[in-house]
Order: sequence, then C-alpha cells, then structure tokens
Amino acid sequence: MTSPQDAGLTGRYLVLLEDDAVAAGARAMSRVAGLRMASTADFAGAAAPSVFDEADGLILHELGVAVVTAAEDQASRLAVAAAEPGPISVVEAERVVHAITAEAPAEPVTTADESAFTWGLQAIRASTCAVDATGVRVAVLDTGFDVKHPDFAGRNVTTNSFIKGEDVQDGHGHGTHCIGTACGPRKPSAGPGYGVAFNADIYAGKVLSNSGSGSDGGILAGISWAIANGCSVVSMSLGAATQPGTPYSTVFEQAAKRAMDLGTLIIAAAGNESSRGAGHIASVGHPANCPSIMAVGAVNEAGAVADFSCGTVDAIGQVDIVAPGENVYSSWPGAEHKRLRGTSMATPHVAGIAALVAAQYQAKSWELWARLVQSATRIKLPSTDVGAGLVQAP
Repeated sequence: MTSPQDAGLTGRYLVLLEDDAVAAGARAMSRVAGLRMASTADFAGAAAPSVFDEADGLILHELGVAVVTAAEDQASRLAVAAAEPGPISVVEAERVVHAITAEAPAEPVTTADESAFTWGLQAIRASTCAVDATGVRVAVLDTGFDVKHPDFAGRNVTTNSFIKGEDVQDGHGHGTHCIGTACGPRKPSAGPGYGVAFNADIYAGKVLSNSGSGSDGGILAGISWAIANGCSVVSMSLGAATQPGTPYSTVFEQAAKRAMDLGTLIIAAAGNESSRGAGHIASVGHPANCPSIMAVGAVNEAGAVADFSCGTVDAIGQVDIVAPGENVYSSWPGAEHKRLRGTSMATPHVAGIAALVAAQYQAKSWELWARLVQSATRIKLPSTDVGAGLVQAP
C-alpha cells in the first residue's frame, strides 16, 4: 500500500473556510469531526508548530484556512460537510514541498563584469536604481536565515520558525541565498553587490527544514505570519512538481486572494522540472500555478530561458514574469557566498524589485502586480516561457 509520504502527502489536511467564517468553522469542525482547534488569533502572528501537540489543528486566522490532523473517518466527515452549505468550503490533502533547486554546474562561469554588481542586478537595472526600500517589509519563506552573516549586520531582521524542533538558523543554505538576492547589500565588504532591495526590512520565515523539505501547512502559516506583520511581499522559492492538467490548489488560491485583500503580494518559483535541451517543458509547479500567485521563471545571461525553467503548458498554471536564475551569486551560511541556479534564484530578484516598486509608488497587491508586469522588458520569446518579460527596477 502506498503511504501518504510516498504519494507526496503528509497525512494531514487543509480546510478552507468560507469568508468571515473562522469562528463558525471552528465550531463546525468540532461538531462534525470532533476536532479541537487552536487559532493564530490567540497568538502573536502565527503559532509555533508545537500547537499540534495540544490541539488537532490550527486555524490560520488571517487566511481563513485550517491545518488539521484527522483520522480517515474524520476527514471524510469534513469532506461531506464541505459539500453542503456551511462554513467549511474545501478540504484538501496536505502536500510535501521542497526547496526548488537545480544542480549547479561544476565550474560556474560568468561573462559579465561583476566587479561592482552581479550580472543579475545589472540585467534588472537594480544596480542603478536609487529607490530606498527602507520600511518595506519583505518575507522570505524558505529554509531560514544565517542571522550571524556579517553582510547583514545592523539590518532589521525578524525571524520565526515553523519547523518543529528547528530554530530559524539556516542549516541548508537555500534560504540565506534567497534572502541575500532579495534584500542583501549593494556594497558588501568583499565581492559584488548582490542585493536588490538592500534597505528593506527582512522577515525570515523557516517553513522548510534543514534538509530542504516542508509542508503546505508550514507555508500557509508563514504567509499568515507575514500578513500579520504587515509584509508587502512574500517570496517563496519552494513547491511541488505538478503534472499537466492537474488542478491548482483551491485552498492556496483563496489564501492568495485573501492575502492580496490584506495588502500582501505572494511571489513563487515556477519550478525546475524542465529539460528544454531534451525537448521537455514541465508545467508550473504548486503553489506558483495558482492564478493569484505570481509565478517566476528563470533566464540566463544571454537572455534565453534557463534549461530547467518550467513553462505554461496548459490553462491551469502560467509563467507571469522572469528574472535571472543562472549563476546567481549571493550570501551563504558561515559568512560565505555561493553561486546557484534555479527559478529559486529568479524569484527573490522579483521580490526585491517588488519591494522597490512598493517603496516608489506606495503600491500594494494587484497594483504592485500590475506595475511589475507593465514595466518588464519584453523578450522575443514565447510568453508561455517568459510571461510579461524580464522584471525591471523602477
């Protein structure tokens, strides 16, 4: 028999509640399935993972979504309730998610002059952008952050871990690299400037473990925490692969819409499952395939789509915009720096530009989305691969 883990599932469930029905939803889950629920409304921002030791589930108050541990018969009763009028709208199995990475070449080589700034910052015009993003809050939900990295000394950094038994310190490296691209320095003590929104306030949410894996519930808890803390942008270089024709998550789509209503734009990596050189283009992964989450593809220094970058293969998920994703230099745990490749590396470029646009125009949510795509540089490639084009600084 296939276990939930073998199928890419955790064994838990996501429960979407109707609009403004959090209290009624908690009562319904208790009445229908006998579940004891806790709520982030009772905590500062979002609760720690230990809440599941004390309750059967956690309601993410800001999103109107619950993450529950339920037996099969309890889940069946919730599904029946979702099919009837009432506060319970949708029940989905919770997925396992991972940091989106692609294997780096043995000897990364850049043809650009990076004596002052990385090629990525130059390509998106961040290197010449003087907009100050001070006060704009950017949440990066990933494997955590090396809070002692010297390049970030004196910065406004707020952290939270949603991984049980692990603090926010990044034992993987992926999160520190992504935070560096989105919000790192323009003038580090050594090496090229690599940070887009170099003065933004950093919110580092650990939703992936030191091994690089996590769950839908952790991501949603991180989004809820970011909203509660007034973050204008959420950057997520994570997800799960999808097959063409697979519906996007109704729970994540509604959560993204509610985040937008509360002033938070979610930006996510499209995925790295393509092998374009071999003629294979994979579909945009979860949760980037949701219409209300901005999906980011990757391009290389030549302006071509990266071989691994997922694309629009059907009407369900599409690439909205692209950014540098090959040979990207950024921070790494242990006061180090490293070059990586992936749509993971492209996504924080877009998140950093979003912070600059938010600062320049006081834009939020759909206006912020619109400004990002309208100002992108058009590329003579199919929009199914590059969306609106290459993101550009204001």
